[in-house]
Amino acid sequence: MSRTAIDDLQALLQGPPADLLPAALRTKFLQGWDASGTSHEHRLPWPVIADTLHTLGQLGADESALSAALLFDLPGLRGVVAKAVATELPAVAGLLEGQDAADQVWALHAGREAGRNGEGLRRLLLAIIQDLRVVPILLSRQLARMRAADRLPEPERRALAQLTRDIHAPLANRLGIWQLKWELEDLAFRFLEPDTYRHLARELDETRADRERYIEAVKGQLGKALKAQGLAADISGRSKHIYSIWRKMQKKHLPLDKLYDLRAVRVMVDDVAACYAALGVVHALWAPVPGEFDDYIARPKPNGYSSLHTAVVGPEGRTLEVQIRTRDMHEQAELGVAAHWRYKETGGSAAGKGAGRAFERKIAWMRQLLEQSGEGRDEGLAGALDAELVEERVYALTPKGEVIDLPQGATPLDFAYHVHTMVGHRYRGAKVNGRIVPLGHHLRSGDRVEIMTGKEPDPRRDWLLPANGYLASGRSRDKVRAWFHKLDRSRNVQAGREMLERELKRLGLHHADLAPVAKKFHAESVDDLYIQVALGDVGPHQVGRALHELERTAAQAAPVLHTRPAPRQARNRKADAGFTVQGVGNLLVQLARCCQPVPGEPIAGYLTRIRGVTVHRADCASFTRLAAAQPQRVLPVEWGAAGGGYEVDVAVSGVDRKWLLKDVTTLIAQEDAHVADIRSDVRPDGRVQLRMRLRVSDYGQLSTLLGKLDGLPGVERAQRLG
Repeated sequence: MSRTAIDDLQALLQGPPADLLPAALRTKFLQGWDASGTSHEHRLPWPVIADTLHTLGQLGADESALSAALLFDLPGLRGVVAKAVATELPAVAGLLEGQDAADQVWALHAGREAGRNGEGLRRLLLAIIQDLRVVPILLSRQLARMRAADRLPEPERRALAQLTRDIHAPLANRLGIWQLKWELEDLAFRFLEPDTYRHLARELDETRADRERYIEAVKGQLGKALKAQGLAADISGRSKHIYSIWRKMQKKHLPLDKLYDLRAVRVMVDDVAACYAALGVVHALWAPVPGEFDDYIARPKPNGYSSLHTAVVGPEGRTLEVQIRTRDMHEQAELGVAAHWRYKETGGSAAGKGAGRAFERKIAWMRQLLEQSGEGRDEGLAGALDAELVEERVYALTPKGEVIDLPQGATPLDFAYHVHTMVGHRYRGAKVNGRIVPLGHHLRSGDRVEIMTGKEPDPRRDWLLPANGYLASGRSRDKVRAWFHKLDRSRNVQAGREMLERELKRLGLHHADLAPVAKKFHAESVDDLYIQVALGDVGPHQVGRALHELERTAAQAAPVLHTRPAPRQARNRKADAGFTVQGVGNLLVQLARCCQPVPGEPIAGYLTRIRGVTVHRADCASFTRLAAAQPQRVLPVEWGAAGGGYEVDVAVSGVDRKWLLKDVTTLIAQEDAHVADIRSDVRPDGRVQLRMRLRVSDYGQLSTLLGKLDGLPGVERAQRLG
């Protein structure tokens, strides 16, 4: 390697702000750079890298941010010093990963019309970045590139400016980093509309001397008035940026000389009370302009901005804007989230903890994306945003880089239907980040999804079953339903009958009469109920629950004989097992082992000689036999409100494949059920049967669990025993 390259890095590390890095780490950088041989390339020229670090220094960047910015632009050095950096500054690895992700997202849209999907890109970027310190690093790097863009060819310069205006400047605005926002906007404006920019710049230059003279007079007059009231304040002129001026001219349809806030001063005081005292001095000194006062201290902007804004008729009858804020408010206004990033890893002091909480609140706001942007192309975005957190949406990419906005829990099938209805209908499989995934795979923000399709549309009815988890979007389910609505009635009836019989057989209800239940679902006949099931309007588990409720009502209405009257004080007793036994006091109550009823099923009690009352399912064969022999021992029992689990036996049969047991137990754990006992029986023909005793909370959980077990690869049947 040439000594020049080493000297360039050494000069960079010895100057501010890189000189803030630990000396041992800077030495490692130099040694690693010297040892990297031919891998000493850098992404940007040395002056641009130095400018990036300089901007980060102005933002008060911490050591991790500075190191990440440097290593990202020196990929050869990054690999050589990875271990040393991980030991000294553990956060750097995550910051680099965030930059890689953001760079990949923006690279997908290079040379394209970024504004066409700019909001999707911004939301995607914020969703895939876990540490928001990544964004100021990226913005500083983009600003350095824009400052040096004069040397680029015209097409490349315009593409860079377009990306800056559509993506980077709005991001700076959302983070509240106006120190970068204004310059990013002005530079993008300069390259995208050079004639308009030069015209405005020339007009402003012609009146600059007069404005500066006027502002100096205002500062002197206002300073004396504040001092007379005992208020210590710093007063400065506030320059209006060219892009902001142009936007206001377009918005208000005014010429340049009619914009009152070209003449503006900023007053900074010690505390909030002094802000309002200074406002009183300003309004006493000059007449306020009606309707031009904004109190962003009492009602801060959603992005955290706080200040007092007022317009007055100042000296010589000219309109003047005055901003009043505390010094802390000013730091927040200029640096935004970067004003707190040095507290990201602070610990110990109360001040550090308080600042950390402020930083977390800022991040919470950031991820809600609820701000009302004030200026620029970002202005119209607020109407398109809702109150959902970023984490409640998933932003996935097509192979061409388009962003698809999906609900949390979305699958590749949801993705296919959001791309196009027919893509969903012809779905045969999907690759996520180059790997084939199952139908129920949950997508994450930043995933690149490739849908594999067949020649003919062929949706499946089990896509509609919520228990399978194949579709998370109501929009996608509606498209599948619409497809099956077009089929003839007989096919829908047959499909619904098969789906419902399969579910009821699992639950031991396949002999039940469906006619009374059909009315509950507003179906005129059982065939209409089958159609509702086939189209996904009614789930099979809903029909099963309705059958249980119907049988339970009938069981409660049936007369029951008793051997003796029960004491008045024991008319109703809440049993420890979670049900109410009428007419019994001070007796043990327990679930029958033969049928193991679960909450929601119709039940009945049987008074034994030595074990108290046993609670059976109403259709339990053992209970039916006992009740026929001694009907006087039958007691009415109801499920109570007490919590707890209930044990039930379940059988799962299927192909003896690798990891089947692991998949079954993992699913049971995900559904928050518990395995009390499990046995497996492997047969010579390659089949296996798992018999399990599960603890579930109620019937609904059991129904959902059986449905999902039945959908596992290799599982042929999952049903309840007893």
